[in-house]
Amino acid sequence: MDRQWVAEAVRTVEADANRSADTHLHVFPLPSRWGVNLYLKDESVHPTGSLKHRLARSLFLYGLANGWIGPNTTIVEASSGSTAVSEAYFARLIGLPFIAVMPDSTSPEKIALIEFYGGKCHLVTDPREIYSESQRLADETGGHFMDQFTYAERATDWRGNNNIAESIFQQMTLEPYPVPHWIVVGAGTGGTSATLGRYLRYRCHPTRLCVADPEGSAFYSAWTTGDVSTTAGGSRIEGIGRPRVEPSFLPSVIDRMIQVPDARSIAAMRWVHRLTGLDVGGSTGTNVAAAVDLIREMIAAGARGSVVTLICDQGSRYRGTYCDDSWVAGQGLDLAQHLAEFEEFLTL
Repeated sequence: MDRQWVAEAVRTVEADANRSADTHLHVFPLPSRWGVNLYLKDESVHPTGSLKHRLARSLFLYGLANGWIGPNTTIVEASSGSTAVSEAYFARLIGLPFIAVMPDSTSPEKIALIEFYGGKCHLVTDPREIYSESQRLADETGGHFMDQFTYAERATDWRGNNNIAESIFQQMTLEPYPVPHWIVVGAGTGGTSATLGRYLRYRCHPTRLCVADPEGSAFYSAWTTGDVSTTAGGSRIEGIGRPRVEPSFLPSVIDRMIQVPDARSIAAMRWVHRLTGLDVGGSTGTNVAAAVDLIREMIAAGARGSVVTLICDQGSRYRGTYCDDSWVAGQGLDLAQHLAEFEEFLTL
């Protein structure tokens, strides 16, 4: 009976993907004289509104195929928000209870979305406690701790199977520079950068991978020093940056890392919205800020080509934080100089 339930659960999760079209690839408006094109792959159009929809689907299929998830399993996840939103959606889809363990600084908008999909939110004061607290709750309920930070890099087939890397290259086929010079992503679990880095090598593409990391994250220091035991205070940019180096983060597949100050991330987020009308979140701002640095270097070197980065989620999830001038001022962040920098960038 459990095998029959698992087969139906897998069919249900796969059907969700079958109903969805691929995510859009937007052209960012840059001066044509540069010979450099910037593209934003809009992962916010997934049914649950973020890049983490792909990860949640993969984690559920991985857990079901491994025999970890059954008809009476409580799903528990440690998350800063977006993965929990997507996992709550899939848990409801197959009729399972879901508990999200999150920092108490998580945006109210994300908490509301998790609860909308039938999940429960368990908030902790210290972000470092989400792992142990998640395992405790899973043990207590006889459930399964999904542990995205460990399994993100192995739950997705990095060789293809319509992963995000394969999708990018298919959509770039008819563009002026179809093989990107750079792909820029952030790292939360590290699963997306691992998938992209492996795919680039597997398909023998010359494209280089840059990971944009917010201040307060352990990833940048670990990549520059090689010390994967590095710890840090954590990130104000939800969804990316971690207080520890997560098991799914693979420094060996990353060609470059750029550390982006929080004020610059939020300024870039607002700049993208002003120029394109696309409502994006803070992690998208981090990605775009790093992409601007790389494009500036390409122009200086006389290089032509394309740069691709991601819209990770929607700005509507941050109305009370990154979109709120009083919140930004309360954090001691000054956006003015960074907004001026981005405006000046377009005049190069």
